[in-house]
Amino acid sequence: MTIRDDHDLAADLATAAGESLLKLRADLGFEHPPALRAEGDRASHVFLMESLARLRPSDSVLSEEATREERENPRRQQAQRVWIVDPLDGTREFAEEGRADWAVHVALWERGSLVAGAVALPAQGRCLGTAAPVPLRRFEGGRFRIAVSRTRPPEFVQKLAYLLGADLVPIGSAGAKIAAVLTGEVEAYVHAGGQYEWDSAAPVAVAQAAGAHASRIDGSELTYNQVDPTLPDILVSLPELAPSLLAGIRDLHR
Repeated sequence: MTIRDDHDLAADLATAAGESLLKLRADLGFEHPPALRAEGDRASHVFLMESLARLRPSDSVLSEEATREERENPRRQQAQRVWIVDPLDGTREFAEEGRADWAVHVALWERGSLVAGAVALPAQGRCLGTAAPVPLRRFEGGRFRIAVSRTRPPEFVQKLAYLLGADLVPIGSAGAKIAAVLTGEVEAYVHAGGQYEWDSAAPVAVAQAAGAHASRIDGSELTYNQVDPTLPDILVSLPELAPSLLAGIRDLHR
């Protein structure tokens, strides 16, 4: 096994899971969104778990769709290699016809760090991964854009945008928001409403490989494979905007 194998495996699994989700969408249609969401979560989870059990039998896995007992398994917390996956990030968007802002996340955490990852955006026909980091563009000045939830933009981020003279751009899943930072649709993503490790592990791995800034909103490091998989907040941005974003956040918390 090589490091390159892990990068490629993350991309291959995320892409394959995404292709199966596109087929599921076509087969089931959009008449019953709850059923489509449930089957999408289930089928993608089973595919990823079975694939990793076969291809990386010695590694542990943390999945959004795992049971509470599986998440709390001491083997994961003691493991040196843990795959952190979100089989379907953005179930709401997945079950809405015409929406493309949903994703599949596959990341590898090893000995304290994210070392590989991929974010498949199946309905957009692309996969961003650490195997081939995205060329990050530079911010040329002027107003910048912050990705926010399309259904519940947090008041905190609205205040931050007003303070910094930024525009808010509603986007669906967390993976789609961070991907938008890397592809130039927005310049930053700020979230302070709580998430889980699987919501950001793969997107953060991809963002860091591209040279983007990724941290907690107080500037501290994002940590993964914790006993409690919750993450209270996150900031991902073009690196040159991080100082002003962090300063603005500090001002709002005074």
